[in-house]
Order: sequence, then structure tokens, then C-alpha cells
Amino acid sequence: MPKDTATEITPVSEKNIAAYGLPPLTWDRALKRIQEEWKLQGPPETGGVAGAATHWLATTRPDGRPHVVPIGAAWHDAHFYFTAGDSTRKAKNLAQNPNCVITLAAKDVDITVEGKATKVTDEAKLRRLAEVFASGGWAPEVRNGAFHHEYSAPSAGPPPWYAYEFTPSTVFAVATADPHGATRWHL
Repeated sequence: MPKDTATEITPVSEKNIAAYGLPPLTWDRALKRIQEEWKLQGPPETGGVAGAATHWLATTRPDGRPHVVPIGAAWHDAHFYFTAGDSTRKAKNLAQNPNCVITLAAKDVDITVEGKATKVTDEAKLRRLAEVFASGGWAPEVRNGAFHHEYSAPSAGPPPWYAYEFTPSTVFAVATADPHGATRWHL
């Protein structure tokens, strides 16, 4: 289980997985990119530009086949948060198997995060998460345990949108700029 404060987590183990004798990456470098890359610059519908990184969610279909889709994800209190309508494949997959992966190509570092996603049902937490999303450029309102707004990410399906909390367990980072390297952390 991740150790967390309001904004960070601390790995319990680290392994250098880089080839060519490269040193391990620092946890601070990976965490900084995770924290930075989720924010939006305003909704595309109003002329804004989506955030620097697209997050990708990988889930598993009931028959074992993978399913990968781009998502809008927020990082808050050592968790990723994203939304999905109940009719989407990702929501159906997560109802059967909460194990999943979120990836992003952040500035200078490609990041893969393994963990579990669970639907958020607590109204007070949903209201806090609506504020988090609003700080990134999308301001949903909470009604009947779900988010409502005039639009959402195209992959979220039709409203209402349910919030999911993704708890990370393992992070992989591969640097795409100096200093290069690759590292795995267990949380």
C-alpha cells in the first residue's frame, strides 16, 4: 500500500532496469512528471489545449484480451482519478477486474503505473474531486453519486460519469532525455 501524504508517495523498493550500465532514475523525477502532466490548459470545446500528456488506461476484458483507451486523468493525494460512464468497456472491465495500468509519455520520461481502480461512491470525496478536476479546466457538478457536465473526455461515454480512484502499486519510468535510464519502484 502506498505511503502517502497529501501529495506524494514513497517507494518501498527500487530496481534499476536500465541497460548499458546507466544509473537508476530518481523517484523525484518520475513523481514530478506524474504530478505535472495531468493538468489541462482549458477545455478543447472553449479553445483550450489538452494537457501535455495523454494518459492511457489498460484494462482486461472478461475473456482476457486487453483493452486500452486514452483518458483524462487527474493526480491528487497519491492517486490518479478518471471518469467513465457505466456503458463503456473500461467501466465494464473494471467491474470484473480492478487491476489496470495507466501510462503517459511525460516530458523527458515515459511512465507506466500498475495498480487498481475502484469506483468512488462517497459524496464528500466526489465533491473534492470535482474541485480537483475544476482546477485542471473541467468543472463537473456532483449529482446522485456521479459527475455531470455538458461534456467530458470523448472516451468517457455518455453521462453520468462515475469517478474512479486508481491506487498505484508499481511504477516504471524510462527516460527519453538525459540523464537516461530506466527504473522500477514498488510502492
